[in-house]
Amino acid sequence: MYVAVKGGERAIKNAHALLAEKRRGDTAVSEVGVDQIREQLSLAVDRVMAEGSLYDRDLAALAVKQARGDLVEAIFLLRAYRTTLPRFGSSQPVDTAQMQVRRRISATYKDVPGGQLLGPTFDYTHRLLDTNLAMPAEGPAETSAETASFTGTCPKVLSFLEKEGLLPPEEGGDSPPGDLTRQPLELPAGRDIRLQNLARADEGLLLALAYSSQRGFGATHPFVGELRMGEVEVFFTPEELAFPVLVGEVTLTECESVNQFTGGKDRPASFTRGYGLAFGENERKALSMAIVDRALRSGDFDEEVRGPAQNEEFVLYHSDNVEASGFVQHIKLPHYVDFQADLALVRALRARTDKERGNAASDE
Repeated sequence: MYVAVKGGERAIKNAHALLAEKRRGDTAVSEVGVDQIREQLSLAVDRVMAEGSLYDRDLAALAVKQARGDLVEAIFLLRAYRTTLPRFGSSQPVDTAQMQVRRRISATYKDVPGGQLLGPTFDYTHRLLDTNLAMPAEGPAETSAETASFTGTCPKVLSFLEKEGLLPPEEGGDSPPGDLTRQPLELPAGRDIRLQNLARADEGLLLALAYSSQRGFGATHPFVGELRMGEVEVFFTPEELAFPVLVGEVTLTECESVNQFTGGKDRPASFTRGYGLAFGENERKALSMAIVDRALRSGDFDEEVRGPAQNEEFVLYHSDNVEASGFVQHIKLPHYVDFQADLALVRALRARTDKERGNAASDE
């Protein structure tokens, strides 16, 4: 047994060495730097930050490099590192109404105060490969006044519906929100926990759930009331001070979706909303999150649960890619004893079946 263990240790050590070799690739090609990943693969970095629950671009870029571009593995690495950090307290709720927007659009109103700010987006590209990108740029890109991003604050689009009484305003509870990173998930979950879960959830699964709801496996086919991306200030109140202190700013993407609600008992016809918020430039995630958030509120509006996106247990327990990846991939590890037990059982059942068939044939 000791020899087998030693052999296994040597094999694992060699596997790690091979992994490092594959990560580096052809040594004739310049090694990619963390700064290059941070600046030029920013959308990958932002996804890792969002689902890794840690806002640090350098660490997220390092995780992407270490994981050889496997974003789920990078998220796992960042989430694991996060658990080693000391916790000083909680910041004040960020005010997204004061966001310095770089992108802000609405699909519900054409003309909104502040205007439609397209910002950096793939929405209007032709999705054709740009072969020019295969060649290194000869110098720094020039930015003209016409293409420079607008930065400034804009009023929330859905505030117009709120003022008209057609959309109930969001109201915070009297008690502080729960913390999914320190407390286990319990069902039924409050909306605060559901939103935390969705913020850390796998973008691919949220996208599929949102799509399923739009196709009829749920009650959610919304309008985008507003989608905005930009920088917000973060304030923290230290124990030794009685007032909040500005500690920095973070880039966030926020989405508020609008759904028609025909009303019901004691409820007039109105609109309802879904909400999504994610670190960085993370549009598809925030949009999918808003759709799924509204789907999970079916019980609040006495709607029939018809699809998986409306099933709280299904969504919340299966959307974390770190947990899902670990559980799925653990079956690659040795299960010799378990399989031998199953193998012995199947052989015994086959032998018993063959014996019964033989006895039946002899009786005939």
